[in-house]
Amino acid sequence: MRRPIILFCILLTLSLSAQNTAEEANLLGTWSKDGLEGSSFYDNTYNEVWGIAYGDREYAVIGSTAGTHFIDVTDPANVAEIEFIEGGSSGPNIIHRDFHNYRCYLYVVADEGSTSSLQIMDLSYLPDSVSVVYDSNELLRRSHNIFIDTTLAKLYCFGVGGGGLGYSALRVYDITNPVEPVYLAEYNQFADINAGHIHDGYVNNGLAYLNCGNDGFAIVDFTDPLNPQTLGTMTQYPFSGYNHSGWPTNDGQYYILGDENHGYPMKVIDVSDKEDIHSVATIESGSEDIEQTIPHNQIVACNYLYTSYYYDGLQIYDISDPENPVRVKYYDTSSWEFDNNYRGAWGVYPFLPSGNILVSDMQEGLFILEGPGDQCAERASSIITCAIPTATDNLTLSEEAFRVFPQPAQGVVNIEIGIAVVGEEVNTTLTDLNGRILINYPPIIFDGNIQKYQLPILPSGIYLLDVKGEKWQRVEKVMIIK
Repeated sequence: MRRPIILFCILLTLSLSAQNTAEEANLLGTWSKDGLEGSSFYDNTYNEVWGIAYGDREYAVIGSTAGTHFIDVTDPANVAEIEFIEGGSSGPNIIHRDFHNYRCYLYVVADEGSTSSLQIMDLSYLPDSVSVVYDSNELLRRSHNIFIDTTLAKLYCFGVGGGGLGYSALRVYDITNPVEPVYLAEYNQFADINAGHIHDGYVNNGLAYLNCGNDGFAIVDFTDPLNPQTLGTMTQYPFSGYNHSGWPTNDGQYYILGDENHGYPMKVIDVSDKEDIHSVATIESGSEDIEQTIPHNQIVACNYLYTSYYYDGLQIYDISDPENPVRVKYYDTSSWEFDNNYRGAWGVYPFLPSGNILVSDMQEGLFILEGPGDQCAERASSIITCAIPTATDNLTLSEEAFRVFPQPAQGVVNIEIGIAVVGEEVNTTLTDLNGRILINYPPIIFDGNIQKYQLPILPSGIYLLDVKGEKWQRVEKVMIIK
């Protein structure tokens, strides 16, 4: 609904708190590559950036018109490209690539190109190499953005085409087996929003925040991806434009929203009541040319908001009090003058364990910047683990090995468990989402061999499989579709 003019004036006052004097961030290192061409649309050679930590090293993943570049940034003063994977399509027709990882697998898409595809790359051989384990347009040819709900092993693709389905605002895939994605569903209707295009989203444990372009903003419960429930929408708010991207605060009470429009500030959205989503503050870049500035991508890590701005580079805000954000650091990556176009910083990644911040600039390449020095526990999220058994022969008893397949299932569900400790007692139960026990298996004393179960034929729905040892517990979702 529309808020009165007096609220608009209050929001302008609140936005001033974000413009306090900020310090220039310390530049630690840069990377770019000679010989790469810019796109024919915006002359951008580079696009999105992602980060991963594996072993004792840190890596930046940056996209270009050519493909995906893996940069060792452990020592920011001595960065080096250690691997390059060519895109399904490459060259000046490419503007966008996007990345997200699930455990030790990196998922890569592009939004242009007649031969583009979904690429899945195995990172477990770093720092020696990266291998492509899936490269196909059978499920999709292009996607503008992706996000992975790592808690539920679901891949969300936004603005996606190909794969025999035409165009979809949103598609959901199951990646329980990371190298064999399974199509689940596609959606564009969320209560009063009929989304012609979903540009981006954030999803965790089934709760999705969807940036629906010119159609607004939606919060949707995808715990059951075959029957999502829209919790709330927002179509009118101060400085509403092209609803582009955003990120929730750690407590889930606020969402930082960016509209990709010249001169539009970011908004702090109160999402504590899903039936009354509304803006409570705005955030400016600190730019001298406020009518041209554009926020592009936002990520929240602990008490800081990290934003990559076209033209204005990296901006960092202290959001300990989300309704009164304070701009604390910045770094201008771009030398372009404002020209009413799209130039400069594209992506930002603040989750490396070192605290260093990765920023991609469309024309200049990769920047590694010193962070604000906070001890943010969320930075462990970039540390990848590769302990995902994908076949019985690969199950190892050096640690708990656990496999539920196929997922989703239309009939029998198989379970395989291997436990390192001979003589350990393991208890297994199957419940519905309300916690009601459906099956309580007798305890099993493990003898060092892989134990195999089969669930009975179940009605369509989502179930929880709880497997508990003496010092560990695994809870896996089981999905049945008919």
